[in-house]
Amino acid sequence: MRSATGLALLLAALLVPSAVGGGTRSQVQFQPVATGLSGALYLTAPRGVRGAVYVVRQGGRVDVIANGKVRATPFADVTSKISSGGERGLLSLAFHPAYRKNHLVYLSYTDKNGDSRIVRYRTDGSKILPRTAKALLFIKQPYANHNGGQLQFGPDGKLYAGYGDGGSGGDPENRAQNPATKLGKLLRLDVTRSKVAWQTVGIGLRNPWRFSFDRQTGDLWIGDVGQNEWEEVDVVARAAVKPVLNFGWPLYEGDAKYKDATLRGGTLVKPAYVYHHGNDGCSITGGYVYRGSAVPALKGRYVFGDFCSGIVWSGVQSGAALTDVRSEGKVGELAGFGEDASGELYAASLSGSVVKLS
Repeated sequence: MRSATGLALLLAALLVPSAVGGGTRSQVQFQPVATGLSGALYLTAPRGVRGAVYVVRQGGRVDVIANGKVRATPFADVTSKISSGGERGLLSLAFHPAYRKNHLVYLSYTDKNGDSRIVRYRTDGSKILPRTAKALLFIKQPYANHNGGQLQFGPDGKLYAGYGDGGSGGDPENRAQNPATKLGKLLRLDVTRSKVAWQTVGIGLRNPWRFSFDRQTGDLWIGDVGQNEWEEVDVVARAAVKPVLNFGWPLYEGDAKYKDATLRGGTLVKPAYVYHHGNDGCSITGGYVYRGSAVPALKGRYVFGDFCSGIVWSGVQSGAALTDVRSEGKVGELAGFGEDASGELYAASLSGSVVKLS
């Protein structure tokens, strides 16, 4: 998501394949799975638990789609604890890699004051148990936008969290390059330790609204939302995901110079792919490298899209670059992608629809 004004764009819910290079048609179809889940932002599922996907909704609920139907009882409801609207709300959910044994889940949201929090819960297998809540992170937010808030477990078994630069426009206080703040950062936590100690892995991010790890290679993929002109995809090989990566904001927007500032250390990561605002969109929605079996034409391709235009693209990784980028279709108000336990890919629309790539 881009900003409060960006989210106000009401796009038609287009679920159609589109033409790609050479006038051919995309081989990807968008199969409707559920509707009526207003504020759908993200989807996920615990490894090894098949037949269900968990839909994170901005207003504070996590609903379960099991065997094609939405369960009547939500998996989580933290409506009373959050602020919602614009870029605030319940933003992400991550299942512990050993969820089938320990039933631990992690929620990321903005609280009543608009500040960012990560809270761990235990579940009974069907819903979270509110009294088991344990606070793991608090970040004071100076503005209402660029909250980020994505959670993912990496191939190292650690919990990763991405946060934007604190908001406003142009990172006015240069927080993204300031190592003293967690804003504009990619953070990592070893959840096996009793002491909560977040480690900064990446700096110089504007708003990493959605990021993911390739479940086969462990490579890190980030869709970092741009300012006025450029959207970018970043990719970091698994072996290189270690402190400190510098993604360049606010010195660079995409691969273009944005403003004079100082790179505060780390290894500069140049974008793997950029696209300009206009017909292509204005707010990137990062996705996943497809590792399912239902869509052979997508095998090994990174799938991502844009909130403003609804366009869904896929591309092939070639070293540190994303190549052979082609359009696969459109999903209106595209807020997030997600994988089920088998690696099949879904897309969530803010308007409330969930589709499966097939």
